[in-house]
Amino acid sequence: MDAVLGFAHPEQLAVSDGRLILDRLTRRFDGTRAAVDAVSLRIAAGELVALVGASGSGKTTTLRMVAGYEHPDDGRVILDGRDITALPPQRRDFGMVFQHYALFPHLTVGENVAFGLEARGIPKRDRRARAAGALASVGLAGAAPRRVQSLSGGEQQRVALARALIIEPPVLLLDEPLSNLDPTLRRSTREDLRATLRRLGVTALFVTHDQEDAFAVADRVALLKGGKLLQVGTSEQLYDQPATRDVAEFIGRATLVPGELTGGRVTVRIGDVARALSAVPAPGTADGRVMAVLRPDGLALADAATPNVWPGVVTDRRFAGALLAYRVRVSDDIEFELHSAERGVRDGDRVFVAVTRQPVAVVS
Repeated sequence: MDAVLGFAHPEQLAVSDGRLILDRLTRRFDGTRAAVDAVSLRIAAGELVALVGASGSGKTTTLRMVAGYEHPDDGRVILDGRDITALPPQRRDFGMVFQHYALFPHLTVGENVAFGLEARGIPKRDRRARAAGALASVGLAGAAPRRVQSLSGGEQQRVALARALIIEPPVLLLDEPLSNLDPTLRRSTREDLRATLRRLGVTALFVTHDQEDAFAVADRVALLKGGKLLQVGTSEQLYDQPATRDVAEFIGRATLVPGELTGGRVTVRIGDVARALSAVPAPGTADGRVMAVLRPDGLALADAATPNVWPGVVTDRRFAGALLAYRVRVSDDIEFELHSAERGVRDGDRVFVAVTRQPVAVVS
């Protein structure tokens, strides 16, 4: 499990393992169940890591402990080999981009960006020059005289990013920075965000409930549920090789179907049709009864003459641009979602479904 999760047991986690290390971070409120439960994670210099999870998963509390706004009940925050757990936020010098950006409406764009330098006693002339450079680095050259109210949502996000970067932080922390944007602007802004962070080589921890944002921005994704870290890896690893059933159900879309695992193959039987598929079992998954994870991109509508296909009925059809998303009921309790370029199929049509991508993930 540890290799899949991407971190060592806490007692094996050396301070040289990454630029930023979360070592068994734990936070409890009012003596109840831990809101964050022994979370260990290492982030390398220049790496972008996304903390993802549903509401109440513990991701924001984790970020607040890293920033210094919450003190952990147990565990450590380590920066470049130095334990900073006891340091207050202002002595950590982390850059922070908040969900609502927290820009000052009475200040110009340039004054907003330079605010952190003023608090550090940097002379006014130097503040202006550095603010202009920070704005140029996020694609807003010449915007210093503008009023905050004149900016679009995406521009405000970039101003907040410039303000966080101008202090040259060792780590940038971002708390749901894209959640206030409409879908079209959100897509373009997250592309700009990743490009900017990659160009500047910033080490960043990015909190979001939206896995699409995480996939678009981060090098690795850390999935939290109920305060526990379930899996850490690239987007592809979490999608194609989920470590647990919870990961399989949260990341992407999937139909989990009962099967029988024997060695590296899982046999899935639906109705009268059994299909033996090559499998990638999650760590610790023993032979026997399991769940096969069948993704929409690994299924397709097929001809009746195709071997080992499952018959079904289309229950829903949704336009999704180049492809259509179909839901196909193949038994009383199993309904597949699949994507197809076929446009002639309608609700109620009888069709056949084939598995087109192997191996398939298998979880307990």
